[in-house]
Amino acid sequence: MGVPEAFTEPVKDPLGDLLARYARTHGPFIAAEAAGRFGLGTAVVVGTLHRLTAGGRLVQGEFRPVEGHTATVEWCDAEVLRRLRRRSLAALRQEVEPVPPRTLAAFLPQWQHLAGHRLRGVDGLYRVVEQLQGTALPASALEKLILPARLSDYSPEHLNELMVAGEIGWAGAGALPGKDGWISLHLAENAHLLRPEPVAPALTPVHTELLAALAGGYGLLYRQLADRLPDTADSALTEALWDLVWAGYVTNDSLAPLRALLGSGRTAGATAHRAPRATPRGRIGGAGRAYGARRPAPPTVAGRWSLLPEPAAEPTARAAAQAQTLLDRHGLLTRGTVAAERVPGGFAGVYRVLSAFEERGRARRGYFVEGLGGAQFAMDGAADRLRSVNGRLERAGAQGWAAGAPDGRGAEQPEALVLAAADPANAYGAALPWPEPPAAEDAKGTAHRPGRKAGALVVLVDGELVLYVERGGKSLLSWAGDAAVLEPAVRALAQAVRAGALGSVTVERANGEAALTSPLGQALEAVGFTPTPRGYRLRAS
Repeated sequence: MGVPEAFTEPVKDPLGDLLARYARTHGPFIAAEAAGRFGLGTAVVVGTLHRLTAGGRLVQGEFRPVEGHTATVEWCDAEVLRRLRRRSLAALRQEVEPVPPRTLAAFLPQWQHLAGHRLRGVDGLYRVVEQLQGTALPASALEKLILPARLSDYSPEHLNELMVAGEIGWAGAGALPGKDGWISLHLAENAHLLRPEPVAPALTPVHTELLAALAGGYGLLYRQLADRLPDTADSALTEALWDLVWAGYVTNDSLAPLRALLGSGRTAGATAHRAPRATPRGRIGGAGRAYGARRPAPPTVAGRWSLLPEPAAEPTARAAAQAQTLLDRHGLLTRGTVAAERVPGGFAGVYRVLSAFEERGRARRGYFVEGLGGAQFAMDGAADRLRSVNGRLERAGAQGWAAGAPDGRGAEQPEALVLAAADPANAYGAALPWPEPPAAEDAKGTAHRPGRKAGALVVLVDGELVLYVERGGKSLLSWAGDAAVLEPAVRALAQAVRAGALGSVTVERANGEAALTSPLGQALEAVGFTPTPRGYRLRAS
């Protein structure tokens, strides 16, 4: 009498309820601890714990470090484990001390193999493509700046070898003036997950017929395509083909046509310098093209053309692959980084995946870089490398020398890098905002402003933005407040010009002023730029 009925009514699983209550009020435990608490046999307790684990009420594993590395099976209530994980992650976030933004700009080139130990050979190129896959890159800068900066022995033959073997591919991501455009590289097995979404052009009958001709799923040579569109002139066919390439529908088994397009002096598909046809494009007995009309295809349409695979239908798999690739490429993700990558769904879509990565230990969230918000995610090891770079820069500043590579005389020299402005290794205009332009408005009331534009360049010295070169090199912006920083920057720019990465450069304006009368002119002339009536010129060697 006097005992509540809740304690006297029979239950279906009294031992299971007892052990479940024990798990809810304890952290990870072993079976012997629970058995000792209730005076039960260990075998009886283990059988019940397995049954509760199968029902999803408990989690089995190894949760606590054990001395001697002896494997011990432990159990924990599922909700208790989630609470422990949340508190552990919160403690890890508080341990991270944020670094200045400049440190991130110095960290990114190291993470992407532009500084320090660069990669080599075909295997190194495969790793570079794996890290860059899915991001839009200027086609004109791909083999002049982006890939050579990451590989100490880059050769176009290495890229050809991987493409012919079917290991990697490429896709267009939008056209640009001057026969340039945005392209993305990808590993063959990830094309359906990471390639940019196609940009639907205004389809003409020629576009539709081309897509129908390639719908079989196999590659066709240009003349085979021309046979299937007998009423279309070569110029119109070539132009339509490149429209579909830049829109992201069609690709080639090599980069040879793209190289020919970038090196030509005419618009894609122009035939002004070609000989007229000897015979009309008719058919003989309805079985083929007249023999006199058979001529080699132009270099801009060489190789085999095929349709790119359809994007993955499962949005979860696509989002997970996108988030993992972004982490691999940048090491540390911020809202600005994702926005610069033009990821579908923006940062909100990637955030949910990154949060799941954090719960599974595949990423860490914290306030790693000052001024970039609290929603920052880093890969394992990236945060430690970020702090290592920051320590090197702090030691350099404290000792009054720039943190770079030894110059052979025991002194440390600044490390200057010339990057394409749209290179993912350039943090400015993406994770970091561009600094205020130093140039005042010109006579037309227009101020030159930096941007992640195709053809534009940046020169970084130990993560500090020193120079911004507009496309073609006519306009130059400089944020250097010290000659010790400006001198290595202009020297690195001159070396890039002589190496043929930029072509001939004529700087006409510097910080909004005429280059010949600008204080920057002396620095340019000291590294080999020649004064001309238009400005300072330097030609490739």
